[in-house]
Amino acid sequence: MAQKIVITSGKGGVGKTTVTANLGSALASMGLSVALIDIDFGLNNLDVVMGVENKVVYDISDVLDGRCRVKQALVQDRTRKNLYVLPSNGLNVNAQVSGQNIKLIIESLNPLFDYILLDCPAGIDVGFHRAVSCADKAFVVTTPNLTSLRDADKVISILHSYKPDYIGLIVNRARGDLMLSDKMMRPYDIQALLKTELLGVLPEEDTVFLSCGYGIPPKSDSGRAYKILAKNVHSGSRKIFDVTGKYSGFWGSIRRSIKRSV
Repeated sequence: MAQKIVITSGKGGVGKTTVTANLGSALASMGLSVALIDIDFGLNNLDVVMGVENKVVYDISDVLDGRCRVKQALVQDRTRKNLYVLPSNGLNVNAQVSGQNIKLIIESLNPLFDYILLDCPAGIDVGFHRAVSCADKAFVVTTPNLTSLRDADKVISILHSYKPDYIGLIVNRARGDLMLSDKMMRPYDIQALLKTELLGVLPEEDTVFLSCGYGIPPKSDSGRAYKILAKNVHSGSRKIFDVTGKYSGFWGSIRRSIKRSV
């Protein structure tokens, strides 16, 4: 039976879809079977981030309208045979889609996968409620800035009303150089502020922006951070990637100086 996890955020643009794609890829790299479902009707781009947009024949709208079976709409990842995407369709938004409709799709996939990750729309409108009502767990993605944290706090408050089995916090686009200079909040301070367990920290890194459709290099900082996050999700460990490590000490101070000058 699959663990059904919604990846959500309050504010748009915090990297929620990127986190969904790369966490799914990291779990699949551990030998686990993973399905990624795009529930962001209208602004769908999970298939693009995964690099499978040219392989899409059917999407979730076709499943909901009865034009195909769920298995027919699944798109297999190019490199990981145990990773699949169920894409959405921004050109055919069905306002009448309910959480129950999505639940039926998820339940049909439940016996086939170890993890089902739901890419949730940003904000707290009907799309958000439709997505979170289908999940057992929720991961809230935020960045270390005030507007993102404020919106994440609102989302966490609403999530508690759904009584999920677990709510975890993922801090994305963390910059160790700014944290050491006290210009950016540190992850454990964010955990204390939002009163939600810290599940993972992901660094801001150029490889993330260049990885669309190709995947993050496993030996990069981001690759290591996602590997740690995936192990936390699957094993229950709580190791956190140290984004400040390479900026500490003598050579780290030089890196911080270079970073500031770029």
